[in-house]
Amino acid sequence: MDLDLSTWLLALPVAFVLGWIASRLDMRQLRIESRTHPKAYFKGLNHLLNEQQDQAIDAFIEAVQLDPDTSDLHFALGNLFRRRGEYERAVRVHQHLLSRGDLSKADRERAQHALAMDYLKAGILDRAQGGFEALIHTPLAGSAHLALLSIYERTQEWANAERVANDLDQTGQASFAARRAHYLCELASDPALKDDAQRQAWLTEAIAIAPQAARARIMMAESQLGQGQPDAAAQTLTLLHEQSPAHLGLACGLLTQLAQSPAHQPLVLRLLRENHAQTQSLDVLQTLLQLIQNEQPEVAQQLLADHLQHTPSLSLAAQWLATESLSHPDMHAVVQRAIEQAAQPMRRYRCAACGFEANRHFWHCPGCQAWDSFPPRRIEER
Repeated sequence: MDLDLSTWLLALPVAFVLGWIASRLDMRQLRIESRTHPKAYFKGLNHLLNEQQDQAIDAFIEAVQLDPDTSDLHFALGNLFRRRGEYERAVRVHQHLLSRGDLSKADRERAQHALAMDYLKAGILDRAQGGFEALIHTPLAGSAHLALLSIYERTQEWANAERVANDLDQTGQASFAARRAHYLCELASDPALKDDAQRQAWLTEAIAIAPQAARARIMMAESQLGQGQPDAAAQTLTLLHEQSPAHLGLACGLLTQLAQSPAHQPLVLRLLRENHAQTQSLDVLQTLLQLIQNEQPEVAQQLLADHLQHTPSLSLAAQWLATESLSHPDMHAVVQRAIEQAAQPMRRYRCAACGFEANRHFWHCPGCQAWDSFPPRRIEER
């Protein structure tokens, strides 16, 4: 029994020493890991600040390998993959996060949002739509609604887009009235739509939502003229001049059509004169000149000359030259053709957001997909 007691007495110090050594080794390992992990993490941040995405990805991969349970590193890595266009790798990272059982509810929703963004950027719209719809009743609902709005615009699901924009309008964070009016106009402009009453109902709603928006009034006047309602069209165009005078030039074709009726011609001429005096619109002036040229040629010529004195225009210069004679008649056609050719690029419309140019006006830019980014004036008028 004494031998056993002495053995225990000897073993206790040995065990203490071994335990102390083991604890020191563990502490040393922890210090090494704590130093290594921030080093890799901050190295990745430094590369990001220097816009060195490849090096940043390598650093974050190293940090994730050192601490695979850190969700923030996975989010950073997945977002970097998405920014570089490596959507498949970004999807794998965010799917791995969602598969973890220890993920908090907030991080799970965040990972779901990141995964849906991966699919959206990759063009896999059905999966992106499903992912964002799952977030409608979460704190990320605002961002999910905006993403869904983008998806519905790309797929031209205008009814769904109007519904989502209405939901966003209800939050009071921003106004989507003009956007909703455009969606209703898109529904009304569907060539397959045969119900004129439904078309006018959508346009009436669009005008009520956004009274300053010109598109709905222009489309309403076009619909009214098409249904043989010139009085209603005249009233609509008058309201367009009053509410959005800068856009009346886009309705010059409708005004010309309305002026074919002797009963409405005085109203059309009055609108054109008042609008030109207010906006100096080239389209408005050319429509006015076209309507009075035969009966009041001197007045038309004076209007043209006055406009040229105040607002130089190659298009009007070519129009003026057509009525004048040169000292060298054989050069008349050559000079006029040269001026008209030089004026062609200046007659285009240009998107204020991306610079996309077109011969006709767009409400929705084909280049950058922005709404109302095309001013209603041509390049030479700006």
